[in-house]
Amino acid sequence: MKKYFLAVFTFVLLVSIGCTDNAAKDNPKSSQLTWVENLEQGIKTAKAEDKQILVNFTGSDWCIWCKRLNSEVFSQKEFADYAKKNLVLVKVDFPRNIEQSHDTKLYNNNLMRQFGVRGFPTIILLDSEGKFVGQTGYQQGGATNYVKHIQEYYTKS
Repeated sequence: MKKYFLAVFTFVLLVSIGCTDNAAKDNPKSSQLTWVENLEQGIKTAKAEDKQILVNFTGSDWCIWCKRLNSEVFSQKEFADYAKKNLVLVKVDFPRNIEQSHDTKLYNNNLMRQFGVRGFPTIILLDSEGKFVGQTGYQQGGATNYVKHIQEYYTKS
């Protein structure tokens, strides 16, 4: 009986490791992207690198649509490739279960009021000077569709 249990345990362990490894290869995490948490720093970087700015107002640990946007778009290779070349990414987070300093909460709330954000996720698109280009949110269709969606805003401006 012990040999049977050990064989089943080993099989399950190997399958679990293999699935985790393949999932990581097929779905790179958004942690590969650099998100800044200060808009002024984002604008400074965008000016220096001649990039546009995507500001992600999110409830990262509780908002289902924010989680979907992250998993379907921000964590996908197509978006990461586009973002690395063209965007400075700014994350303005309103978590419920992640600790933030008082200053961070105050800063984020001020940005939320400044841009009139009323729900999550809200994506604010800015040019390299920090001027407003457009506002959007979650869109169905995955990363490729989302990149096209963002590009439409920037080609109009």
